[in-house]
Amino acid sequence: MSELRRLPAGRKAALADAINQHGQVTVAALAEQFSVSIDTIRRDLDQLDSDGQIVRTHGGALSLAAVSRTIDRGLDVRLRLRAAEKEQIGELAATLVEDGSVVMINAGTTALALARALRNHRDLTIATNNLQVPAEIVPTAFRDLYVFGGSVRSITQATTGPVSFNLGPGGAEIDLRCDLALIAVGAVSEEGYSTSNLGDAAMMAEMMSRAERVVVMADSGKFDQRLFAQVAPLGGADFLVTDAPPSAPLQAALDAAGVRVITP
Repeated sequence: MSELRRLPAGRKAALADAINQHGQVTVAALAEQFSVSIDTIRRDLDQLDSDGQIVRTHGGALSLAAVSRTIDRGLDVRLRLRAAEKEQIGELAATLVEDGSVVMINAGTTALALARALRNHRDLTIATNNLQVPAEIVPTAFRDLYVFGGSVRSITQATTGPVSFNLGPGGAEIDLRCDLALIAVGAVSEEGYSTSNLGDAAMMAEMMSRAERVVVMADSGKFDQRLFAQVAPLGGADFLVTDAPPSAPLQAALDAAGVRVITP
């Protein structure tokens, strides 16, 4: 290893090259490769992440190219992607929620941004499959908070069971309705809203079917794409909350479907 690679600046450049070459790396492997401590590698990766050169993950890092190729990403990765845009979307979507209303919120990092943005609301009844929402929303915002049961997808920290509750063993299922469903989706195209997982798509679609009004949340990086599982056609939503205007063809399709687009 050259002396340049032992210097912090040189090592960081070499680290970035190694991560870009392999796509995904661990802290331990990098520490061994560069003959430095794990703490040193962690600091270097934190700096590269803050510089926007890589995406820091638990125990390692991903190259930007690897992130763009990975559709079903872990929560720790997705929390770092387009974070400012998601916070902006969450704040905008929160303006559509009235105090005292009943809302359903699905999984996803944009949904977590929405939960944080509800900090000034009061007396909400919230039902969600997002296991992170209870920790993100302030207790003063809600009167009741329910989490749907079912199998847990660790990659999204969400359940994929049915949108239902019952009264215990042998009890009747309770019919659920809400004023507003706030649904974060993986992609928006002229064909509709979609996501990468079939179970997630079924959960989203059922939440939408039980709502008086539906708000879809998606950052502009998800426009003009279609993923594996269709959630609903464009007309399945009343509002699309995003950070930037859609392309002209997508905007025309949204207009034809009667969807109001809300941007900053």
